[in-house]
Amino acid sequence: MTNRLSSGLSLLISIVTVLVTGAVAQKETVLHSFGHGKDGRESGSAPGSCLTIDGYGNLYGTTEMGGSHGYGTVFELQPKSGGGWTEKILHNFNNDADGGYPLGGLVLDSAGNLYGTTGGGGASMAGVVFELQPKASGGWTEKVLHNFSDNGKDGLEPYASLIFDAVGDLYGTTYAGGNVRGTADCFTGCGTVFELTPSLAGEKHWTEKILHNFSYVGGDGFNPYAGLVFDSAGNLYGTTYGGGIFRAGTVFELAPSGGDWTETVLHSFGHDKDGTSPIGGLILDPSGNLYGTTLGGGGYGCGGGGCGSVFELSPETGGGWTDKILYSFSSKSGGYFPEAGLVTDAFGNLYSTTTRGVAYGFNGGRVFELTPLAGGAWTETVLHSFGKGNDGKAPVSGLIFDASGDLYGTTAEGGGSRSCKYGCGTVFKIMPQTPLTLSPSSRRRVVPVP
Repeated sequence: MTNRLSSGLSLLISIVTVLVTGAVAQKETVLHSFGHGKDGRESGSAPGSCLTIDGYGNLYGTTEMGGSHGYGTVFELQPKSGGGWTEKILHNFNNDADGGYPLGGLVLDSAGNLYGTTGGGGASMAGVVFELQPKASGGWTEKVLHNFSDNGKDGLEPYASLIFDAVGDLYGTTYAGGNVRGTADCFTGCGTVFELTPSLAGEKHWTEKILHNFSYVGGDGFNPYAGLVFDSAGNLYGTTYGGGIFRAGTVFELAPSGGDWTETVLHSFGHDKDGTSPIGGLILDPSGNLYGTTLGGGGYGCGGGGCGSVFELSPETGGGWTDKILYSFSSKSGGYFPEAGLVTDAFGNLYSTTTRGVAYGFNGGRVFELTPLAGGAWTETVLHSFGKGNDGKAPVSGLIFDASGDLYGTTAEGGGSRSCKYGCGTVFKIMPQTPLTLSPSSRRRVVPVP
């Protein structure tokens, strides 16, 4: 069984930037409840990854468990012409050579192939990077691009989604493994950043290169749970769950230099009322500012460890970075413990989920929007609180937009099926019902860099 932090899963957030207006009322619709099928869990269970959407409006994602063998699935949801959605299982993992327990989301290439990771399984039971190719006759073929080794030197337990660069190389992180190990903090290794490069001739093979091995010494971070983001200059940015000066996680940069990569820790979490333990990934605006969430910290309650925060890191003119807490969550305000990263609209509003909430029960969670105000403050709007009826619980993954400005996401629990103790999870959609059009000039524009 794959490792879980806090209430569960986390993944890297896919970003689709669209022009949307604010909204004061939202409608949530459950598109699919997992757990139905001949054996009760055939359709998969516990979807903890962010979704991916193609140009036809089809949704793709993974479930950590369930499926024919119980080790997770890759699924597709297709919208029906008359309304409703049809689920199709593209692959059932068997925790053997093809991997098992996928926690990260998927990425599409221009040919319609899907790429992802599994936290377990494979030739050495250490996780894999896989590709799913659509067949001309229907169905999908899985190909394992890389098996992480049992000695862990090339990484262990890849939990996050992947990203492509401009020439088709894949980049990702592993939570453990690498060449630093042997302590309580990093007994199986402190984690890695890796690159997979395809061959240029003949049958396509992929070669792995470790770009960075994380360490528990020297202020470096360790245990990167989320994926990565590129800036326009080709630098990579990400977060680590632990490590840094205060041992509460970091934001790091990897810069290419002569064929190698140089790591710089941009921020160490845990000082004063700062956030702690970032699990979600980052987004980047054209000015080079980074935005993300922390699972803990922020200065309010939750057993003294803080309920989590949304932060911004801004580059300083003379070097270095300035950290600013945009919003601190509180158990009294109704939602806390954000595990996912953020998505933004064209007006600079930020959107994500919290895994906990009190509106309809402790494990409900919610979808929130943060809106920038004049003077630098931010205000939170709750778009939906989970846990009422069969609408899902525990949204541990982030959100995506479609071209119409509707939000889509998953919940790891809840839904209509009782095949799982707490429900097998859902895919949901949130539509704005009462548009409140605001002048673009009244909001700061924050558009992610591809």
